Amino acid sequence: MKRTITVAVLLAALATLTACTSSDDSSDSRTNTRPPASSTPTKEATEEAAPSVGLPPEPTGKVRDGLLAALFDINPALTTDEDGAVDNARNQCMAINGGAQELDRTAQQRFSSGEHAVTAAEAKQINIALADFCKTA
Repeated sequence: MKRTITVAVLLAALATLTACTSSDDSSDSRTNTRPPASSTPTKEATEEAAPSVGLPPEPTGKVRDGLLAALFDINPALTTDEDGAVDNARNQCMAINGGAQELDRTAQQRFSSGEHAVTAAEAKQINIALADFCKTA
């Protein structure tokens, strides 16, 4: 009995799979001559698209130091990972420049880590500190 049920289920599955195959219609057999798109954008493509989405350029020198100092003044835990802090700041700028809602909540989530949970007051200070930096986008 089990064997009959198993065979019936397999035949039903085979019939379903057979029904899903394409026909011999020539319109379905066109070849795609375009190469597949890369799933990871190149650094150049990201930098070219950045201004259009409100992402400021990666800060260097005094701008980077000033950004990290502003975050450090809010809470030193925000700059434990300096590269991560800069990335968080740039990404928060996209939210700010894009007119996102609940910016303080977004900053709170974005800048919190396993070592430090950003408070609502700190999140508000982060957004104020980023205001000038975000204008560079």
